[in-house]
Order: sequence, then C-alpha cells, then structure tokens
Amino acid sequence: MVSERELLESVPTQLWIGGRPVDATGAGTFPVHNPATGEVLTHVADATPEDALRALDAAVAAQDAWAATPARERGEILRAVFERITARAEEFALLMTLEMGKALPESRNEVRYGAEFFRWFSEEAARVHGRYLHAPSGTGRIMVHKQPVGPCLAITPWNFPLAMGTRKIGPALAAGCTMIVKPASATPLTMLLLAQLCSEAGLPDGVLSVLTSSHSGAVTQPLLDDSRLRKLTFTGSTEVGKKLVEKSANRLLRTSMELGGNAPFVVFADADVDAAVQGAMLAKLRNGGEACTAANRFHVHNSVLEEFTTKLVEAMESSVRLGPGADPDTTLGPLINEEQLRTVGDLVDDAVAKGARVRIGGKAPDGPGWFYPATVLSDVPPQARILREEVFGPVAPIVGFDTEEQGLAAANDTEFGLVSYVYTRDLDRALRIAEGLESGMVGVNRGVISDPAAPFGGVKESGFGREGGTEGIEEYLSTKYIALT
Repeated sequence: MVSERELLESVPTQLWIGGRPVDATGAGTFPVHNPATGEVLTHVADATPEDALRALDAAVAAQDAWAATPARERGEILRAVFERITARAEEFALLMTLEMGKALPESRNEVRYGAEFFRWFSEEAARVHGRYLHAPSGTGRIMVHKQPVGPCLAITPWNFPLAMGTRKIGPALAAGCTMIVKPASATPLTMLLLAQLCSEAGLPDGVLSVLTSSHSGAVTQPLLDDSRLRKLTFTGSTEVGKKLVEKSANRLLRTSMELGGNAPFVVFADADVDAAVQGAMLAKLRNGGEACTAANRFHVHNSVLEEFTTKLVEAMESSVRLGPGADPDTTLGPLINEEQLRTVGDLVDDAVAKGARVRIGGKAPDGPGWFYPATVLSDVPPQARILREEVFGPVAPIVGFDTEEQGLAAANDTEFGLVSYVYTRDLDRALRIAEGLESGMVGVNRGVISDPAAPFGGVKESGFGREGGTEGIEEYLSTKYIALT
C-alpha cells in the first residue's frame, strides 16, 4: 500500500489532452482540499477556453478512427481498464477519500461499482443491434443502423469521483464516441488517474481528455458553441442542469441529464421494521448522505412510526463513527466543504425552529474539517424546508401517515423523481405503489439499488436519459434508417 504522499505524487496534476498530461494555457492552477482537515492536498492545472478547444480538436481528430475500431477491440480495451482499476483499487479508494472525504469502506465500494461500468460496457460494445425487414407495403426493404453520436462532453460531480465518470465514459467509448470529461473542481484527481490508466490500457490518444477547471462555465461554453461537439451528458444539480439544457438548445445538442433528487422512503404498517431500519441506514448514510439516491425524507405509517424511529436512532448510535475518512474506524466522513456543512446545518435548524425534535445528532462538532453527525429528526412539520429540499447530508427527517393513499401522495409531493424506496410484506401493495410512484427507479425492500446492469435515471425535474443497463449505450448512438429496394 502506497503512502498518501507517494500516491499524490503519482497522480497527474496537469490537463490530460491527446493521451498525455499537458500544462494549461497560462499555466494557472487551483488547490484541491482535504475535507477532513481543510488543508490543501495539491494543485492541479486550471483549464482555459483555449484548452477546451484543444481537447475538442483531439477528440475530433480521433473520432473517425475510434468509431471504425472493431467493437470487440474497443471492448477489450475497456476490459483492460477494468482490470487495471481493480488491481489498483486501494490507491483509487485512498485518493477518493483524500479529495472527497468519504470513509474508506465507502471508497472501496465505489471503486468496485465504478469499475463494473467498464466491464459491463466492454461486453455491450459487441451487442449494438440494428434490424432489417421487408417494408409492410411491399415497396422495399428497411435497414436500421446504429452509429456513434460523435465527440461528447461529460460534466461530472464531486460526490462519486470515479463512478460518475465511468458510468459515462464506459458506454461512450463502447459505442465508438470520443469524450471530454470536466470533473468537479473539488475532486479532479481521481479522473486524472483514470485517464492515465486508460492510456496505459491502450486507449488511443485523443479518445479521452480531462479538463480540470475552477471556472466550469467559461471552459464548457466554447465546447457547447462548437458544431463539432455532438453530445452533452451531465450529473449534478437540477438548477445547473436546466442552465446547461438552455445553453445546449441553440445547437440542439443530444443531451442526457441526471439531476437532483428528493427520495422518499416509505414504510408501511406491514413492513419488517428491522429490515426497514437496515435499509434506511444504507439508503440514508451511503456516501455520508451525499448522493442523489440518498433517502431524503422518511414517510412511516403511524402504527410503526415510533418503533421505526427508535430503532433507527439505536442503529445510528451503535454503528456510526464520525471521523476522518482515512481512519480505519470511521464509518461516516466529513461533508465535501464548508458551504455544504452550512447548508445541512441550516436545513436542520429550520426544521427544529418549526417544531421538529432532534432524536440524535443535530449539531456540527468544532473543526478542523467539515463534519456533521448522523441525525434523526421526528415530528417534522410539513412546512420544514428539509422535506422539500435535497439535504445531501446524513440527516433523516421522519413524518407519519395513516393510509396507503396518504403515503403515496406524500412520496409524490415533490418536483423531483429520481428514486423511491418502499418497505412492505404485501406483494400486491409493493407492485401497486411501485407503479404509482413518480420516479425513474424504485427499491422494494432494498436500501441500495444502483447496478451497472440496470438503467439509472429519473423523471420530472430529476432529468432524462438513462445510464447503465442495455439502455446506457443507446444514449451514445444515433439511429439511421436506410431504405433499400
């Protein structure tokens, strides 16, 4: 196992363009901080608009050859990247913990999850299907052909520094597209290390570039305005996603948006309460609650409300250990930065001021670092902001309901629709509620649902498009109809 210093010294800190590290135009840099201490880990290159166009030049130059590369060969390169990530799993895990803050077990889980997108899409590369049929009118033949969209831009968030990239890079490369990745400025190191490994695995120069930047809009706008870019894929807040969709509309860019969530966790009277609590711990505290799939509000039938609340508090008291992510005893690391710490604290304070009761946690410890404890709030009033806004932290607000209709209505009472969780022993109810929930994904008696083999994505203001599954590669393919006699 390498030391933290050795690891940081081995990771590229320049831009990755044309298959190699290059300095930013003007040689500007910006710092990357450790959320557990607030200290600077290192400095990375700060890309300019000129650098963005350099990356697009490289992507365009590589596009035709990469699209013409046999699908099996593309798949074998992706498989080789998967194997390299797996071989260096501990390095990736430690690097993510250092720059994002999550506990090492969480980082290890992300490495396994993120790597799987390269393995899954290495297999999907050879399974892109078209079709051929006689026209029903008898006037000719119809051939449907799938082709790569072309150069793509991916903008990824800070909460899953590896997986949010591999979930986009894997299908794009499998489909025959080149890609430019703009990772979050808070967590750029993991993506730079991944680009290096892709090159080592045989990915041709220019197929993948990484632009690190502290001013995303200035760097991405020239790309969105350039007619050579064919697709934009984004994971992040709904607010930013809407702005990107507006900017992309001028050229009618192909887009896919994985945006914010406000996931309900619904526990019915007939649920296995102990299983529901275990699921709640996973759904709420995975990634420290800093996940768009995190359960954001808990709707519990009044007949089991107190039992569920008490057992959830007990589970948090007995199993959650707050501390630096690199500490082997830590199960809950810091939040990403001071701004997020303030946001979580404000949402809790607002709920308490309006009548909510703190059952555990509820107050950030003194620094250094940006820590917030696992928190449970009961008696949360309807007007509390925390029931309407995505908390992105380890806070579980709980409210009761009496009837199935009330539970479903409360779950759907949001402009978001990414994921929902349901606990019940009744199969008919499970199916009825799953079909009635206004979300792109539903977990039935499960607290974690993400799977590279399943389509990930939402409805309403949680976005559009799907990542993962057999659907994921379709986001990077164009359909061409060829009429034959």
